[in-house]
Order: sequence, then C-alpha cells, then structure tokens
Amino acid sequence: MKSFPYTSLAAAAAMIALPGLASADELRLSHQWSTSDVRHKVAQIVADEVAAADVDLEIKIFPSKSLFKPREQYKPLSRGQLDMTVFPLSYAGGQQPAYNLTLMPGLVKNHDHAARLSDSPFMAALEEKMAEDDVMVLVHGYLAGGFAGKEKCITKPSDVEGLQTRAAGKAFEQMLAGAGASIASMASSEIYNAMQTGVLDAANTSSSSFVSYRIYEQVECYTPAGDVALWFMYQPMLMNKSTFEDLTEDQQAAILAGAEKAEAYYLEEAKKQDAASVEVFEKAGVEIAEMSADDFEAWRAIAKETSLKKFVDDVKGGQELLDMALAVD
Repeated sequence: MKSFPYTSLAAAAAMIALPGLASADELRLSHQWSTSDVRHKVAQIVADEVAAADVDLEIKIFPSKSLFKPREQYKPLSRGQLDMTVFPLSYAGGQQPAYNLTLMPGLVKNHDHAARLSDSPFMAALEEKMAEDDVMVLVHGYLAGGFAGKEKCITKPSDVEGLQTRAAGKAFEQMLAGAGASIASMASSEIYNAMQTGVLDAANTSSSSFVSYRIYEQVECYTPAGDVALWFMYQPMLMNKSTFEDLTEDQQAAILAGAEKAEAYYLEEAKKQDAASVEVFEKAGVEIAEMSADDFEAWRAIAKETSLKKFVDDVKGGQELLDMALAVD
C-alpha cells in the first residue's frame, strides 16, 4: 500500500478525495504552529480578507502540523499538492541551498533591516529560485531571537568562550564554535531541562521560544533582540505559483490585498514579541542585557570566517547572493 506523508488519516483521506489539488473554490494552507501563534494569525488575515472579498474562494487552514510535517511542506507545495504554507524557508535548504542564507548570523540587524532585505535584489534573487520550484511569496516576514545565560550575560563573542551552548541552526553553531563555545545540539523544547540539569550554560533561540518554554526560570541574564540582534529567521507565507496564476483576477487581487495587510501586521507583531519577552523575563527577576552595535560587528566578523564562509564555499553563486544581502543597509 502506498504511504502518505501526512500526519493524520483524515488529511490523507481529504487528499484522496481531491484530483491532485483542492477544489476550485478552496485553497489549503498548512503550517506547524498553534492557532495562537503570530504565524497562524498572518494566515488567518489573508483567509479572512479573501472571504470578505466575496470572490468565490475559501482558504482552509490546517494548523499544528495537522496536514504535513513541519519540514515536509515545501516539496508538496512546489508540486501543487499543497496550495499555501507559512514556512521557515531554511527548512527547504536541502532542495535549494541558497535558502540557508535566510537563517544566518550577522545577516539581519533588526526588524526594519529585515523589511528592507525583503524588498531588495537579494530577496528578488531568492524569489527567482522559488519560481524554479513553482513557488511564490505572498507575505514576507522574519522573527528574531536572542541569548540567555544560566550564570552570566551573553552580548559579545568572548562571553561564550568555554560555555556549553545551544544554538538555533547549524550556521549559528558554527559561529558560536568559532567564538570558543562548546556546542550542544538539541530542540528548543529541551533547553529548560538541559539548563536545569547543568548540561547547558547558555542558549540561543527565538523570542517566542524563550517565553513558551519558560527559560526565564533557569537563567540569570537575557539578551533580547533589540536595536541589533544576531538571530533572525525568514518565515514567509508561500503559495504555489501555478495555482495562483490559475485563479481569476478578482481572486488574485483579494489574496494580494490580504497579503499586504498581513505583512504589515507580521512586522509589527514580530517587534512586539521581542518586547513582550523582555517583560516576561524582567517580571521573573532576570537581568536584561543589551547587545551593542560593536558587539554585533564582532559577531559578524566571526560569522564571516565560519558560517558565512562555509555557505560561500558550499553553494554555487553563494558569494554573489551574500554580497547582495550585505549590501542592504
């Protein structure tokens, strides 16, 4: 019997009932997060705007990895077996190595810089790669993160020397190792226990994960994303390009109008998540540290000799793509 790459029999049955795609008046949108997550709300804005436009089109959202596993959404999207997704693009770095540049230390300084990157030749080049896979971007968006130290603040590279540190992404592991840290690879959900048991001295992850996994109960100091931050991850809302082009002009216009509204919301909410995490850590009595512009440049210098260098060495055309990204002020 042929197996299906879906997380539930109901999802598989839904696909079997369809001739390769959803019905003409329904689009299926998959993502891995709960309905309270900002990325679900981004998807919901687009779905609501399309419904309000009354263009004989419905976007049905499948949250909480109920249709596809988190890292297995890009391929069915590119094949037209899925219509839309909110998806960390670096998850598809195996299919398109250029995408790994969207989770790279020192590339993005802050949320406004991220927005400028999304509207730059760098992003246009990435979108050309997506078009090769019959994928297009509807909503650009980055989420940020920071550092937490069990016994000390982490702001500059020398702060991690000799510490057992968890990083969010292989490129960040390479940079931290270059700064003298020992690397402990684990899911963000495992940080709490690792700190509690003395396995971990410091961690790097997203603002939302720091809060949702209650890391504030285990650390003395938190360095949030502020005027500058190292950890940014591009997590856009994507759509199958052929599916979009097959819609009527009114349906396309409704989706694009919803996407424009959702993108503005995404940027503001991403900033709010960082600020909200600070409030949670402060309330828990955790010291708040701030990364300076000089600290950021010191980290970037190490990244250029480690993770960014490896990207350029491993990816065809990687230097040109990196130069385009670094050219965005």
